[in-house]
Amino acid sequence: MKKINYLIALAIISIASMLNGCSSPSEKVEDAQEKADKANLNLDQAKEDYIVDVDNYRKETADKIAGNEKLEADFNARIANDKADAREDYKKKIAALDQKDTDMKKRLAEYKMEGKDKWIAFKAGFNKDMDALGQDWKNLTNNKDK
Repeated sequence: MKKINYLIALAIISIASMLNGCSSPSEKVEDAQEKADKANLNLDQAKEDYIVDVDNYRKETADKIAGNEKLEADFNARIANDKADAREDYKKKIAALDQKDTDMKKRLAEYKMEGKDKWIAFKAGFNKDMDALGQDWKNLTNNKDK
């Protein structure tokens, strides 16, 4: 008898806990709506962060290019008294680097926001090219000092 009472009590507890854990359809809809709202908020925040990242990167790049332009101006002043043939050689190198600066500005300006993954890939490649260009400017100006 004790065994039967124990089994009945266990069955009642099991059924009660299963019924208590079940949600009504309206509760399920409300829960799904809350999850969708949270997902939309997260998506909106991610889009906003992406736009801010692109804008900040454009500003940083503009600063780097402005630094290159300052190097160019300083270098032009330093070579003003060089011999004409040496000055012409430097002018050609400067023009080539200046064209690369212009191409980099154009490449960044033409970037279309197509998603975070494409932005990360673009930014990695662009950073590599900008670093190489900055190094080319430094090499040119440092070689003049030697």
